[in-house]
Amino acid sequence: MKGGSARRIEQAKTFFAALGKIETRSQFGGYGLLADGTMFAVVAEGELYLRATESLEPVFRERGMANMTYLKRGVPMTMRYYRVDEQLWSERQVLSALALQAVREARREIKVKKRSKGRLKDLPNIDASLERFLWRAGIQNIYDLRLSGARKTYLKLLEQHKGLGIKVLMSLAGAMAGYHHAALPMPRRNELAEWFAETIVMLPAGFEVRTDKKVFIQHIND
Repeated sequence: MKGGSARRIEQAKTFFAALGKIETRSQFGGYGLLADGTMFAVVAEGELYLRATESLEPVFRERGMANMTYLKRGVPMTMRYYRVDEQLWSERQVLSALALQAVREARREIKVKKRSKGRLKDLPNIDASLERFLWRAGIQNIYDLRLSGARKTYLKLLEQHKGLGIKVLMSLAGAMAGYHHAALPMPRRNELAEWFAETIVMLPAGFEVRTDKKVFIQHIND
């Protein structure tokens, strides 16, 4: 273990002790940090990177945090881990809160992955009716939903049901992250709302999509 990474790991173990037992393992050419068995960060070349999920990533981006890049067989890969700079290290309460959120989101993501071959209606926000519409759109299970993503899945549904509103988009994103749609983190909600507003402007004639972002649209009532 190189000196810079060793010092950073010792710093992280002390700083994040409240998260649980902090251990390390080899990961991405560096060292993964685990809190009670859940990996929430990576230390590489003396830098700490927090693990992001789909719902947490906008929070990191909003702070201007940079992605980790990992060389895999000589090809640079952009990882879903975000660098903690010296300014953030100095903001102890903020960093502690972000690390705690990273641990919680990682555990939530792991639970969702374990259920990845289960029924769609087992996820938050998806009832039997919406599950049937997803099946018709080619989304057969949780794995298919995660592979497609909330935005692409919403567009597939929109091809069948032209009146779908923003609540369906939020519900899909929440289902993937393990949230009720109303509990989605605000940065993620704002990101989806902006995409929704930009997307509906580009839709062809004949699409009548409800656009009220303050009052969520009811689910499909066919």
